[in-house]
Amino acid sequence: MQIPILALLLAAIFSFFAAPVQRAARSIGIWIWAVPLALTGVFAVAAAVAAVASIALVALVLAYTLAPVICSALAARLASSRRPHALDFAAILLLWLPIEFGAGQNLIPRAQQGFLHSVAYGIALLLGLTLFLGFRGFGGLKYNLPRAPRDFWLPLAAYALLAPVLIVLGIAIGFLPFPHAPAQTAGRMAATLGIIFVATALPEEILFRALIQNLLMQRFGAGPWTLAAASLIFGCAHLDNGPQPLPNWRYAILATIAGWAYGKVFEKSSTVLSSALLHTLVDWTKHLLF
Repeated sequence: MQIPILALLLAAIFSFFAAPVQRAARSIGIWIWAVPLALTGVFAVAAAVAAVASIALVALVLAYTLAPVICSALAARLASSRRPHALDFAAILLLWLPIEFGAGQNLIPRAQQGFLHSVAYGIALLLGLTLFLGFRGFGGLKYNLPRAPRDFWLPLAAYALLAPVLIVLGIAIGFLPFPHAPAQTAGRMAATLGIIFVATALPEEILFRALIQNLLMQRFGAGPWTLAAASLIFGCAHLDNGPQPLPNWRYAILATIAGWAYGKVFEKSSTVLSSALLHTLVDWTKHLLF
């Protein structure tokens, strides 16, 4: 049952690419208060399937899903314009940081943490899309399918420029070893590409580009300093990632540079899928060659 649950969450996330789903989300109104209950119910079912359901765990997830909704509802009342309010940024942090720091993992046996972390990640994305694409109705998220040829060639061109920089710098600062030939079959390499896109690249691009960078641009204006700030946030998000000792400043440096490229592609393209494709290619190269 674990795979069907993850597949349903993924299908729900992809359904937001459809215009009718986005229109329905924008008209959600007072029903936004039902969303935390529905998403908590999904997590409760997943926890029951994993045989780890508990009142404490479900209550924690309900608090997690409810807090961003409260912030967004208050922002909708207090904001004097369509510019993002400070409470909108608070809602993003409340979506991101509890998962980033593994809130509630002490309530879940280690063997089931991976599955339920993925479920929580899916719930966070659904809640974020519902709040910011729907309830708050912000433009610029670019959560749509490609609309122009540049949406395809731009990430490929950026990859050709970015990959050598990351490889040379990564080796120079001791983050990357020297490259080796791929040890996987062509089929496994293709499967890895898809997994990275679904599990890492698209979720992170929704968070760091469609939400954080986009709302920073709407609040403070688009420009090099806004892009730099969004890139630095993305880099700092990697300080707690291995394999080097924490804080992993090597990873943060490379992620900041990569984040600048991802953000630039996001600015120039018409869809978040473009920066997600570039993100996928970079992570795929690291996985296969290093």
